Amino acid sequence: MQDGHPIASTVLGLIGTICWCIQLIPQIYYNWARKSTDGLPASMMMIWAVSGIPFGVYAIIQNLNIPLQVQPQIFMALALTSWGQCKRYAGSWKRPTSAIVSLALLLLFGGLEAMLILTLRPVYNRGVHYPMTIVGVIAAVLLAAGLIPPYFEIAKRRGRVVGINFVFLAVDWFGAFFSLMSLIAQNEFDVLAGIMYIICMTLETGIFGCQAVWLATHWRQWREERREKGENGGKELEDAGSVVVVDDEKTVGAGSTASLSIREGEATQTKP
Repeated sequence: MQDGHPIASTVLGLIGTICWCIQLIPQIYYNWARKSTDGLPASMMMIWAVSGIPFGVYAIIQNLNIPLQVQPQIFMALALTSWGQCKRYAGSWKRPTSAIVSLALLLLFGGLEAMLILTLRPVYNRGVHYPMTIVGVIAAVLLAAGLIPPYFEIAKRRGRVVGINFVFLAVDWFGAFFSLMSLIAQNEFDVLAGIMYIICMTLETGIFGCQAVWLATHWRQWREERREKGENGGKELEDAGSVVVVDDEKTVGAGSTASLSIREGEATQTKP
């Protein structure tokens, strides 16, 4: 036993926490590498960041195992980092602005969480438990709500998933799975926390399913896109202000007003 919880529960919770500590890192890197968050809703990341407040309050006051208490804080920080990227790449914010606002929100959310813990813990210790039930329900609703916006993006693209990194999605799914197993291994299963993880797993499975169906019905289109990308050397045209390399020979410098069109692996330059 550790902290009143079976060792198996703590170990499983630790695995889940590790997954949720790194889950958004592939997505954050994916956003940075593409310099784009097209298809990744900023609202998803903000809702997830806000969900970390009640999720953290619930985990700490309910005295879940230590890894599960740490988990919401890291989840909140990574979600705000990704949200800042969305505002920078899609909202045209400057880098300092997105960084400062994201950090300020993190401090604000952390302060709100601490205030709620200090306020609700004495009430909970006196045997009044319904406020914590409300907090747990709010956390579950927000966690689920964060996974709803991607479905609107998927619908706009007729079932295709764009902008969401599947490594991130898989790690997130396994984080929820191991956290759920940790709760099952505890002396007493926490129903609300379990519902939060089950909702997360179910909605993420749906996103995987949407992409699988799209690939099954648009296999030729996907294969053609991969072929064309391969013919272009895996390089994509960047926005104005960057250097574009075509066939590793022809370049268009920053600030050029020329436009490029590529046909059958050859580059032609057309003056506007």
